[in-house]
Amino acid sequence: MDGVKTLREWIDQAENIVFFGGAGCSTESGVPDFRSVDGLYHQQYDYPPETILSHSFFVAKTEEFYRFYKAKMLALDARPNPAHLALAELERRGKLKAVVTQNIDGLHQAAGSKAVFELHGSVHRNHCTKCGKFFDAAYIKAAPGVPRCDACGGLIKPDVVLYEEGLDDAVVNGAVRAIAAADLLIIGGTSLVVYPAAGLVRYYRGSRLVLINKDATPYDDNADLVLHAPIGRVFAEAVG
Repeated sequence: MDGVKTLREWIDQAENIVFFGGAGCSTESGVPDFRSVDGLYHQQYDYPPETILSHSFFVAKTEEFYRFYKAKMLALDARPNPAHLALAELERRGKLKAVVTQNIDGLHQAAGSKAVFELHGSVHRNHCTKCGKFFDAAYIKAAPGVPRCDACGGLIKPDVVLYEEGLDDAVVNGAVRAIAAADLLIIGGTSLVVYPAAGLVRYYRGSRLVLINKDATPYDDNADLVLHAPIGRVFAEAVG
């Protein structure tokens, strides 16, 4: 594929690469996305996923929230795919300076990436809303019904940005600085329709913008290279 050859050359020439990724980066690991034909939006529930995954729903119908969350959002058996592994390798080589992700699954860190800005939080961080005690995702998954703190009995909340909640300022600022300093921005596995996360792309000032996504995105016309292909295959060939 000529496009992959071009990407390989650009990666070799770059000194400050940033990767901006979304759900499509994890679907090849078996983590469901929201908007594809097989995604969560196309499955049947008593409430739409965006309603269940809202702050007000978490407060009003906590048990129903956790029933959905534990069944559909905690893919704890998922393992990093070739895209995650290639990005971690680029960081080890000193090429990749940051991963900015909309995902909450922690697969970038599992692959070995260190500089990761998790815009929407992580399922692997959970805290008691009463005493602040930390709990991992396995504790949440195993807890019957609504997870409660084993120290004080308080309600545990995932460190995940729900609808109606704002993004963490420190994470956003770090992501903006990384994107603004990049000389090669690779966007992968995202439809670029979820805001405010997608809006961070406008801070890029470099000369080469690469888009890797199975489907077209609103930014395709602005990219210097567009690859409509599985992201894992692209990275496996481009980094290898």
